Amino acid sequence: MSDIQEMIIESTTKIMEKYSTKDVINKAENGIWAGGLWRKLVDSGVITVAIPEGLGGNGGDFSDALSILHLAGKYSAPIPLAETYIANWLLSGIGEPVTDEILTVFYTKDMQPLQFKKSGNGWIVSGKAKNVPWARFAQKLLVFGETTAGPTLSLVKLEKAEIIHGQNLAGEARDVVIFENVFIEDCKQFEVNQDEQVKKVLYSGALTRCAMMAGALENILNLTINHTSERSQFGRPIHRFQAIQQQLALLAGEVAAASVATNCAVESYNKGKFSKEIAFAKIRVNEAAGKANQIAHQVLAAIGFTYEHTLHHSTRRLWSWRDEFGTESDWEQIVTEELIKLQKNQLWSMITCVEDNRKKVGK
Repeated sequence: MSDIQEMIIESTTKIMEKYSTKDVINKAENGIWAGGLWRKLVDSGVITVAIPEGLGGNGGDFSDALSILHLAGKYSAPIPLAETYIANWLLSGIGEPVTDEILTVFYTKDMQPLQFKKSGNGWIVSGKAKNVPWARFAQKLLVFGETTAGPTLSLVKLEKAEIIHGQNLAGEARDVVIFENVFIEDCKQFEVNQDEQVKKVLYSGALTRCAMMAGALENILNLTINHTSERSQFGRPIHRFQAIQQQLALLAGEVAAASVATNCAVESYNKGKFSKEIAFAKIRVNEAAGKANQIAHQVLAAIGFTYEHTLHHSTRRLWSWRDEFGTESDWEQIVTEELIKLQKNQLWSMITCVEDNRKKVGK
């Protein structure tokens, strides 16, 4: 970890501790925008991390941005930070300058591109997007579209869209966005290879969810350890009991596995956007989420389900995020398809990333 990244983590931690509190998170579940948290992050410059300064960003690399998302997951930050990152990464990837506006992007297996028809100095937009994160609070939506010229990537203002409010299990906004022949001016269109861009959204989204889930898992472990240290039974803290110690060890193992898998995926993302490490990480982190949630709620018992305790802020997000940007079965199918394409003796290299350089006998 670089000195700059340590500074970013330290300053962002202070912001999260002050502005992503239990009260802010609970209010967000009731539809109140966490504006103070967002403005503070904008002022600190973390919204445009991993974007070149020449395109309006603050520089840094993807590991810097993902360390911030780790903290966002740890503190259950109720803002579209991951979605804004993904949208900005896609825009900067095609040379488009970015801003610190509230952006969102979405991915579903059955998503259909919006239809754009040129009209004067604007576009007539039609279509529907489901399960759009934080759409009611976002200023613009980065979406795939179709024009008479072919597939495009479009940045659409949401002020004229019909937005039907929805929520995931964690109480985070997951809305339906509807455009019914809506005329929109200043609607930027970028001609792209749509299949490649959709794949970028999927892999980038999976990586951001891994980082956030790893942060939430870390918080669950901390809450569980603190609870077992403070809670007493039969005259001693319950962490002294062997059964509890075993559960804590299992929980710590899942958290560590998720962290290692995520770190490997982050490192690979700097080298290539479609790495198998991201697929492996999403599978492993999803599995860790299921096991860790079960252990934490067993150890904390009824208190972990109460509104007053904060454990459910993390566990409900893990249950929700594990289904976004690919479930275990979705990524297992992708990995299987890659395995089928392998040539003879390539399996070991795929698993270990170590090339087989042994000389053939007789050569």
